Amino acid sequence: MAKNIAVVIQEDPRKTHRPVEALRIALGLAAGSHTPTVVLLGEAARLLSDETDDIVDVDILEKYLPSIEQLEIPFILQDTPDQVPVRGEFFIRREKDEPIRSFIRSMDCALVF
Repeated sequence: MAKNIAVVIQEDPRKTHRPVEALRIALGLAAGSHTPTVVLLGEAARLLSDETDDIVDVDILEKYLPSIEQLEIPFILQDTPDQVPVRGEFFIRREKDEPIRSFIRSMDCALVF
């Protein structure tokens, strides 16, 4: 049975490989029968930035992004005053903290990284 799954990424991709691994997991879920939505909190939004040179496992990230774009995996980014500029080819919406919390609670499952 297909599930709606939130993949919440809150770690800084410049400090750990886990955010890139979380995107790989979201991609795998989308390739199956599930419907993932990726929620990027804080510095995790750098995964969709043009400036990715300092991201851990950037070579792997660059392999995943075209498939994520093709599968139209949606992203929710935390709406903050100091927003990281992101690339425009992805389905992105920005939300405040409370709508993000409500969205995550509405999902069948949430994976937090």
